[in-house]
Amino acid sequence: MTTPTTTPKQILATALLALVIAIAAMAFTMPTFASRLFRPFTSATRLGISPDTSGGNSAATAIPEGAQKATLAAGCFWGVEHLYRKHFGNKGLYDARVGYTGGDVNSPSYRAVCTGQTGHAESVQLHFDPQRLTYQQILEFFYQLHDPTTANRQGPDVGPQYRSAIYVHDAEQERVARDVTKRASEQWYNGGIVTEIVNAGRWWDAEEYHQQYLHHNPSGYECPTHFLRKFPPLQ
Repeated sequence: MTTPTTTPKQILATALLALVIAIAAMAFTMPTFASRLFRPFTSATRLGISPDTSGGNSAATAIPEGAQKATLAAGCFWGVEHLYRKHFGNKGLYDARVGYTGGDVNSPSYRAVCTGQTGHAESVQLHFDPQRLTYQQILEFFYQLHDPTTANRQGPDVGPQYRSAIYVHDAEQERVARDVTKRASEQWYNGGIVTEIVNAGRWWDAEEYHQQYLHHNPSGYECPTHFLRKFPPLQ
């Protein structure tokens, strides 16, 4: 009996198949930071549900009358939104949406914001019941969940879209924001807080696949600076 011989073409085909299988396997074990870099890009940005915008979003939760709003930026919006939902979901938080604000381009896409050229920050907009959850509590939590001492950066995420910012919606929010920031800087961060406090502008909901991303993708990328720091109560 003649033993079949393996041709060079067969050897090459086998090697290519093995390479394809290896790459496919790596896709399922890719480091979490790399998975952030390879997110799909879409342009389905929409105006949010906030009263100061002219559009609507049917996917957003209906907000009861009397709810208040907080708009914050603290790096990658996935982790910020996830932490607020986790800690306040049954304590007065009605909804948390991720999106873009602080820039000067209409209907920014994720791809555009990632360039750092639109002026927008990856942000979170919270709607909450002020009888159960105060704006001060929201801001104290904000200063515990990220590093507010690095300008335009959170961990490996670098650029103005990852800045730390509080976007205030009225004079009372500004008063509270400046008070909490001053005390948190002095008592928690040795005077190092660089967070912006500016008036809120137009809000744009991020593409739908970003909403509750870590709920739908539990092993997805989480910025290493997003965790709850243990500080004594502010005085």
